Amino acid sequence: MAPLTAMIKSLMAALLVLMALVLPGQAATFTMKRGLNLDQWVTWPGEDQWGDAKTILPYPEWRKFLGDDDLRALKGAGFDFLRMPVDPSPFLSDQTAALRDDLYASVLDSVRMINRAGLKVIVDMHLIPAGGSRKIGMAQVMDDPRTFDRYLDMVRKMARTLAGEDPEKVAFEPMNEPIVDCDSDGTSLWPDRQRELFAAARSSATKLTLVLTGACYSAASSLEKIDPKAISDDNVIWTFHSYDPFLLTHQGATWAGDFIPYVTGLPYPLNAVPKAQLDATLDIIRARIKAEAPWTRQSGLLAYLDEQVASMDSPDKLLGLMDAPFKKVEAWAKANGVKPENITLGEFGMIRQEYGNAYVMPAQYRAAYVRDMIARAEAHGFSWSVWSYGGAFGIVDAFNGDKGEPDVMDVIRSLH
Repeated sequence: MAPLTAMIKSLMAALLVLMALVLPGQAATFTMKRGLNLDQWVTWPGEDQWGDAKTILPYPEWRKFLGDDDLRALKGAGFDFLRMPVDPSPFLSDQTAALRDDLYASVLDSVRMINRAGLKVIVDMHLIPAGGSRKIGMAQVMDDPRTFDRYLDMVRKMARTLAGEDPEKVAFEPMNEPIVDCDSDGTSLWPDRQRELFAAARSSATKLTLVLTGACYSAASSLEKIDPKAISDDNVIWTFHSYDPFLLTHQGATWAGDFIPYVTGLPYPLNAVPKAQLDATLDIIRARIKAEAPWTRQSGLLAYLDEQVASMDSPDKLLGLMDAPFKKVEAWAKANGVKPENITLGEFGMIRQEYGNAYVMPAQYRAAYVRDMIARAEAHGFSWSVWSYGGAFGIVDAFNGDKGEPDVMDVIRSLH
């Protein structure tokens, strides 16, 4: 009888494996549709102050600005979830050793605060570059194996902190926009790193949906290179980000390379203004490059400007640029049996005003761009979360306590 029992068990196991290969993947526990990123890093203190509880707590930083009424207003505007960026650096800093438990507890309290407002939440571990007094950022985590191991330990502890929450209301994203595998030298470090991050999170949080991504800033082209079957778990949502066309969405951003800071004043779309007006704006940008850019870079920057404008100077060309990421992700999903509801456009948006720059992007351009990106995401069956609540891309808050123009939020409200 024992051999027969063993044979039956073997056949059942084989059948289960076969079913897993044939049947489409199950949907994640966490579901979402329309979201907003909570970005409020405008007063973030230097690392030398992170040991002061009054300075760093409550955490994340948006807790110093937003209350229950603000969150309920977002629910009323039509959002059903928030993506909550959490800077991991304080959890890796020696400055916060005495406050580490308080930081984890404060993140959990922030999650529950969002849930009480009737909103779901993705806890997004959102590394930013090191600089100034900040010693640990994306480069340090990716380049130093010991720092990456410390990051993995932080992911385990954060997952453990969140593990007891309602998995229909809370999801966990172990790393935002990994800056790795961006070169064309054929290296592929991210698949192994992501598997380690997944294992660290899943070992502590067995029921939460995990949000995973491709390498190199979470681009659609990077998600294409991911084999989702390497993550043997159905309770996963895959994310990609798109700010295409970058020339228009990041105008004046001083941190976005040596070209974009010279570019301001372009409309969305380019044909939203008469051609003579567009040409005059481009002449101003060219003059700025000639006056301010290093002499050795001027010809290259001018040629790049012309190339970028030519790539989107008609409605059809712009349509192709903006559709491309969605088509790539859709094709990847179909090839790998990933359902549209298990894909999210985790970030998109258009800059309002760069820090310290007087130029403010006209609100109607920002609203038109957000409306067009939402339409693309929803046509493909993807959920989405716009960047962001406040700061340079703010759709609710501007700077210095001011409110942003209502145009983008009016687009969100109109979706009801």
